[in-house]
Amino acid sequence: MIGNTAKKTGEALLELGRWPYDISRYLRLLYRRTLMPAFSRGTDFSAPDYQDRVARLLERYHPHRMALELIQVIDETASTKTFRFQRIDGPLPVFRPGQYVNLFLTVGAVRTSRPYSISSRPGADHLDLTVRLKPDGFVAPYLLSQAKVGDRFESTGPAGQFYWEPLIDREKLVFLAGGSGITPFMSIIRDQAVRGWEVDIHLLYGCRTPDDVIFGRELEELAKKTDRLRYDLVISDPSDGYQGLAGFLDGDLLQRQLGTLDDRTFLVCGPNQMYELCLAELARLGVEPHRIRREAYGPPEEVTQQPGWPADLSPDTACSVEVEDHPPFQARAGEPLLAALERQGIVVPALCRSGGCSACRIKILAGKVFMPPTAGVRESDLNHGYVHACVAYPLEDLKIRL
Repeated sequence: MIGNTAKKTGEALLELGRWPYDISRYLRLLYRRTLMPAFSRGTDFSAPDYQDRVARLLERYHPHRMALELIQVIDETASTKTFRFQRIDGPLPVFRPGQYVNLFLTVGAVRTSRPYSISSRPGADHLDLTVRLKPDGFVAPYLLSQAKVGDRFESTGPAGQFYWEPLIDREKLVFLAGGSGITPFMSIIRDQAVRGWEVDIHLLYGCRTPDDVIFGRELEELAKKTDRLRYDLVISDPSDGYQGLAGFLDGDLLQRQLGTLDDRTFLVCGPNQMYELCLAELARLGVEPHRIRREAYGPPEEVTQQPGWPADLSPDTACSVEVEDHPPFQARAGEPLLAALERQGIVVPALCRSGGCSACRIKILAGKVFMPPTAGVRESDLNHGYVHACVAYPLEDLKIRL
């Protein structure tokens, strides 16, 4: 008797639990069969004028390309400048704070591009890209020494997934920044300051010396105005007399400064060596992968140190690369194919240049390439010979199709 009663009660509760699903299903059917046809009645979705309206709308909010003019150059540190642009072919599009644009430019005879995180906030009347000198770099030295007010550039529209997503992320955020990796966080922090602080942010910013700190004064002032932003500067190479936090963003420091690591989302942006440290330490402390976001930060600085690189292969080994409809050329094993192609005047579409977006996808017809473990190439692409040129390194003579 008791068993039958329990069974009936369970069935009743199960039936009761279905009513939200049934209502939502009914509403979806109502929308699909009644409301949507009513809204779109008489619309010819294949008509040229409709297609043109859609194309204009998409271009306004998600432009494929933007024409930019440099209107101000701001010295941040001895090795860092902020380049402030205005768009000259339309309004600046909306974007999520933390996203980036890919800036196209010609250095000497080479047409190339570099992705830079937007450091200004959404809604501003300008677009800020903050660039730090990379001594052995190609584009950053050119920008820092040659770019001047009035110069015009082309860029992509905003892209990337490195931002706070309120639908899935916690409202307590931990930002782990290193060097110029502070730039996407500045966009988020500036946006939150205008919005009235919807989230709690704890920024731990690692720099080599106090002179390397970007946006330091602004961050200090913002942190003084609210208890929803905490700013900890961590210096790895302190000089005599330095009184602040010193060392690296390792697990011991994180536990000391954060206390509990529960109920927080972690966002990490900085040099590749920083990822190796921080991601390993977060895993050791039990932070689940779904609570960690990392920003793409270019190809490996030293690809020969990546797991799987052939031990007997020098990065200076020359490989022949044959591209359909182009004469063959020599490429270094230690240089990404994308850079080698650009040096030959062969322009390949590119966006993140970090192996994640697939904009520079090419097909390997013959030969082998090395890709680091972080390359985000789909398995189906690998099975059919496709790779991302920005993180593909020739191991032998190649034949490729763009």
